[in-house]
Amino acid sequence: MTFRTYIARLPLALMALSLLLAGFAASPADAQGYQIRAGDVLRIEVLEDASLNRTVLVAPDGRISVPSAGSLRAAGNTVEGVQRTLTTRLEGNFAAAPNVYVSIERLAERAPRLPRGPVEPETISVYVMGEATRPGKIEVEPGTSVLQMFAEMGGFTKFAATKRIQLRQGDTIRKLNYPNIEAGGPAGRITLRDGDVIVVPQRRLFE
Repeated sequence: MTFRTYIARLPLALMALSLLLAGFAASPADAQGYQIRAGDVLRIEVLEDASLNRTVLVAPDGRISVPSAGSLRAAGNTVEGVQRTLTTRLEGNFAAAPNVYVSIERLAERAPRLPRGPVEPETISVYVMGEATRPGKIEVEPGTSVLQMFAEMGGFTKFAATKRIQLRQGDTIRKLNYPNIEAGGPAGRITLRDGDVIVVPQRRLFE
């Protein structure tokens, strides 16, 4: 090799060295056989033709498009695999196999993982109307019983008809007798649901 040839090839050698050093500083995804996903952004460098250097987005269908190489599947492949495919496809455009370098420039944003199964709300809303000490919308824990709800709403006013309380759950209306519940009746153990309504009517004149 003559000195002139050595000088001519020196810029290519320096570029190859810089790309090699960049590879050592690549992200852990590059170094650990990371499988490319749709939405990832790849950086492609072709040492022999800078016009082919580009940043490409992995499309939702998992493919990338590179001039002179066409469309190829990247998702599910590794950086090394994409690099080999590009080298093979571009080889016919050069006197020898080109030096192709692929790296991950940016990872796709990952959607948060949703928990499996139904998620129980932290609280439910129960609406209390009529002669309760604390009427209105009351937030309670899921699983709260009717008797516990009576305590949450502070009991009843002196005008309450405690034998004719109503629990409205959707289209179903249950009659609640507080004296029986206080004595241990099963109605006090009914579990409330979100959106339930408790109606405490006012006593009649001789009730």
